[in-house]
Amino acid sequence: MAEHNALGKKGEKKATDFLIEKGYKILERNYRYLKHEVDIIARKENIVVAVEVKTRSTPEFGNPQDFVKPKQIQSLVKAIDHYITDNDLDVEVRFDIVAIIENKLGTRMEHLEDAFYHF
Repeated sequence: MAEHNALGKKGEKKATDFLIEKGYKILERNYRYLKHEVDIIARKENIVVAVEVKTRSTPEFGNPQDFVKPKQIQSLVKAIDHYITDNDLDVEVRFDIVAIIENKLGTRMEHLEDAFYHF
């Protein structure tokens, strides 16, 4: 596995553990619909949260959350719409980002709730 893929998987695991600690129930990890993917689908009360995890080893080129682009947002929306419809859920949906910097100095994690809006 390429080093950046391993870092991404490690970040997703840390994000999952973090969300569980904050009282979220993890419904799915790496949920796929056609070519679209949601890293984590979680639920807290009556809100289903699509979580994009961005892990970087350095903020040198920008914060991890800055790498979520409009095309990826559209892809996340399509995937979570399918998930909600397929599971016949009547819930509020929110899109979050968990941004992680992971390197030899340690781990810095930021949970951005309502990181972008459905459009």
